[in-house]
Amino acid sequence: MPSTGYLLAVLAIVFTITLALRALPFAVLGRLRGSAAVRRLAVWMPVGILAILAATALYGTIAEDPGTTAYALMAVAVTAGVHLACGRRTILSVGIGTALYVVLVNTR
Repeated sequence: MPSTGYLLAVLAIVFTITLALRALPFAVLGRLRGSAAVRRLAVWMPVGILAILAATALYGTIAEDPGTTAYALMAVAVTAGVHLACGRRTILSVGIGTALYVVLVNTR
């Protein structure tokens, strides 16, 4: 078992590296905030991340149980509809879509 001093040193190093890696993008972003590329990324990056997440989740769901494909597609449609109808509130739309999917799968 390593000594307490060794463990505290490792924790201090891990904390410092983690803090630096998380703070670095914000430090760089401050200088680039006026950039056209950063403005475009701010618009398209969330959409891209959600699209990749949705594709991965749908693939996993459909591959695991092909019988739930229709339910998954209905939940996606409801999620998109709620998102557009309720002022683009991501948490609300994803929550309702997820709840619908869970209810549909568990009541078949």
